[in-house]
Amino acid sequence: MAETIAQRIQAQIDANPVMLYMKGDANFPQCGFSARVVQVLKHLGVPFKTENVLADPELRQGIKDFSNWPTVPQLYIKGEFVGGCDIVTEMYQTGELEKLLAEKGIATAAA
Repeated sequence: MAETIAQRIQAQIDANPVMLYMKGDANFPQCGFSARVVQVLKHLGVPFKTENVLADPELRQGIKDFSNWPTVPQLYIKGEFVGGCDIVTEMYQTGELEKLLAEKGIATAAA
């Protein structure tokens, strides 16, 4: 039986402590919002996995349905949906993102 898109997304989120669904990839983001989230994660020195929604139309819609969130990028930390660019940026600026990573047991370069 073929894996559904939701099952595939869940498996990726389960397998990767920090998972980012974005346009493009970490080395070549293809939108400013995706680029900003990658920049924040790289600045924190957090290892993360990306999935390019532009390369997979089923995933592009599937991740929106999965999270019930209309836009990409989408960041997941230890299986928990954190948010998109604005939320991640705001959490980074207030220190909440580092705190969340620490609570989830994910080391940052700053730690």
